[in-house]
Amino acid sequence: MTGPSLLIVEDEEPARHALAEYLERRGYEVHQADTAQEAIRQWDAHRADAVLLDLGLPDLDGVDVIRRIRREAVTPIIILSARGDERDKISGLEAGADDYLTKPFALDELNARIRAVLRRASGASADAAGCLRLGPIELDAVRHEVRVAGELVRLTPREFELLKVMLANQGRVLTRARLLRAVWGLAYADESSYLHVYVNRLRRKLSAALPADNAASLAELIETEPGIGYRIADHESLPFR
Repeated sequence: MTGPSLLIVEDEEPARHALAEYLERRGYEVHQADTAQEAIRQWDAHRADAVLLDLGLPDLDGVDVIRRIRREAVTPIIILSARGDERDKISGLEAGADDYLTKPFALDELNARIRAVLRRASGASADAAGCLRLGPIELDAVRHEVRVAGELVRLTPREFELLKVMLANQGRVLTRARLLRAVWGLAYADESSYLHVYVNRLRRKLSAALPADNAASLAELIETEPGIGYRIADHESLPFR
C-alpha cells in the first residue's frame, strides 16, 4: 500500500512539479492537474485523500472545483494561492475548503497542514493521531496503513477508503448509495455490484490477518443489512474475543 494520495491542481508547471517531487519524497502518491477540468477528471478517476488547489486556473476558478468535489465528498481541500485578499480566502473556505496557504509558503508547513487535515478527516471516532480502531483493527489515515493484530494488511486505495468510512461510522447502518458516493462518487451511486465485491474483499483480507486462535468471523464484523447496505460493529458488540 502506498501512502496517502494527493491531487495537486496548479497551472504553473515548474511549481507543480517541484511540489509533487517534494511530496513524493515524503511518501505521498501524487496526481497532478493544470486545469479545473483536468482536476475534476483526476478527482473522479483517483479519489485522492486530499486536494491541494490553486484558485487561479486557466479555464475555471478553483472555487468551482471545490464546489464540484463537495457535491459528493468531504475530502480535505487545502487552497494554495497567490491571492492574499481576505475575500478570496473567505470565498474558498465558504465553498468548502478546509485550509488556506498564501504563496509563497514553506513546504514543511504545507506538509504539516496536510497531515493535520488527514487526521481530522478520520472523523470524531479517530484519536489525536488520526487512527481509527476497532478490536484488533487499526487504520492510520496519515500513514495510510491498516493493521490487524499488529500485522500490516495491504489494501487497494478504494478498499482503504471503504474501511475508513465504515470505521468512522461504527454501529451505524450505511446505505449502499451513501457508501458508493463516498468512495466512488456520484457516477457510481447505482452500482451496488461494486460495493458487494469490495466488501467481500475487505472481509477476506482482514479475516486472513486475524490470529489463528480467534474463532470470530469477519462476516460478523461487517454485517449486511438486506436491501439497505452495511453496518460495522461498534466496540460494544465486537465479535472478537
